[in-house]
Amino acid sequence: MTKTVIGIVAGEASGDLLASHLMTALKRSRPDVEFIGIGGPKMQSVGMQVLFPMEKLAVFGYVEVLRHYREITGIRRQLRAHFLANRPALFIGVDAPDFNLDLELALKQQGIPTIHYVSPSIWAWRGERINKIKRAVSLMLALFPHEPKIYKAADVPVSYVGHPLADILPERPNRDVMREMMRIPLQATVFAFLPGSRQSEVKQLARTYIETAKLIFEQNPGVRFLVPLISRETREIFEQAIYDSGAEGLPIFMLFGHAQDAMVAADIVLVASGTATLECALLKRPMVITYRLNKLTWRMMKRKSYLPYFGLPNILCGRFVVPELIQDDATPENLAQALMNLLNDQDAVAQLEQRFTDLHTTLRQNTAQKAAAAILPYLP
Repeated sequence: MTKTVIGIVAGEASGDLLASHLMTALKRSRPDVEFIGIGGPKMQSVGMQVLFPMEKLAVFGYVEVLRHYREITGIRRQLRAHFLANRPALFIGVDAPDFNLDLELALKQQGIPTIHYVSPSIWAWRGERINKIKRAVSLMLALFPHEPKIYKAADVPVSYVGHPLADILPERPNRDVMREMMRIPLQATVFAFLPGSRQSEVKQLARTYIETAKLIFEQNPGVRFLVPLISRETREIFEQAIYDSGAEGLPIFMLFGHAQDAMVAADIVLVASGTATLECALLKRPMVITYRLNKLTWRMMKRKSYLPYFGLPNILCGRFVVPELIQDDATPENLAQALMNLLNDQDAVAQLEQRFTDLHTTLRQNTAQKAAAAILPYLP
């Protein structure tokens, strides 16, 4: 069988997950396709050939990107040369717009169809990117229902495919069953603390999370804290922060991955802004959203932002439905108070569960199959 090669790049864990499901759906319709580019373990499990490790791209923020600028641009230059010398049938950039759009532009100019999977947040900040997207992208695959009208107005081909997490996650997750599986008492008060998947995120937030846990534990000695960490490196960073804080006696249970299990088992979640906030909403869990960036990165982001909120649940609901404590507001005292307020307000928790159930219904679209169907016409 003649192979049809698709170039593909994902830059972080959430993109690795999205891409792996899309790749599986494409292979179902086209068994002849092969994938080559940059991806993580989930993409590799579907049979992808990796040219560079995904971790090389997993940096966030202006300052952080500048520190790695030479290495990142070197990787993009080598990828461009590879794909122009070994032309794929098409290229799929999964999120990571600051990396992928430049690559897509170069490939599209040479006649290679380019698909961008996950719209950049042009409705939230840096709306001027629509002009570059129009030049770089043959088709945009949008995950959220408010995005297609923006692209249609700019004459960018677009297809709304929903969000794959809405297909994967159960509509009614069972906390008690999960606690039994994790051997956690049903009556215990459990917090899930998610500090992010990037090493830079965990470095920024670990100490704050631990100090927050200290304050909560002082008021509620029977609580437990579940902290899912995606890699050995992030676990080591968090462990070191525990030792540096003198918090070895806190009931903190670190997990290797299993973030969704931790959220399902928890009463309340503290989560770093990002895709994990959407996971938490789809799992119908009340949450407090937090984030902390390099100060220069933060100033630049605030200047270019159009919305008063950062977390996806608030953006998709069009209002503040869960607390956000960002940057200087992300103190242990503020976080502990917000978490305890939510824990003790069952009416607010019930309202959140209903809002998140409605959101789940809207986003459930059989995303991977829809995305694959939109891509197939671009394949030879």
